[in-house]
Amino acid sequence: MPGVAHDQAPGSTDVLPAPVPRGGSGESRRCGWCRRVLPEQGSIGRPRLYCGQACRQRAYEQRAATTKAGLPGDVVLVSRAELDSLQDRLYQLRCALEDVQTLLGERPTKAELERSLADLLHTTGKLDRLWVTERAG
Repeated sequence: MPGVAHDQAPGSTDVLPAPVPRGGSGESRRCGWCRRVLPEQGSIGRPRLYCGQACRQRAYEQRAATTKAGLPGDVVLVSRAELDSLQDRLYQLRCALEDVQTLLGERPTKAELERSLADLLHTTGKLDRLWVTERAG
């Protein structure tokens, strides 16, 4: 069963591992399959891509199936419901941006502008929590 996008806790990805953040980014490195945070590692050797052999194997199987199906390596499969949900959130973001643009043309008070920008920030906050769920089995 393919993974599906949602905006809750991190799960896994359907494709190759996510890029490993370079030093100084402040982000935790995550397993390329299950998306668990990888333990800190010393400066010697290549950075780990997976939390264990099982995740490495599942990622290999997924890459092999993707290649066999003739799909590009960066393909991500999501359900129609999750795609619709993402499109709804993007529409909400567009509406929030239009509200701010309209407000700026009306000489807003500082409080009105702060409220509108807070709404915009709230809307974008939902978008940055998009994750892909773990697969069943």
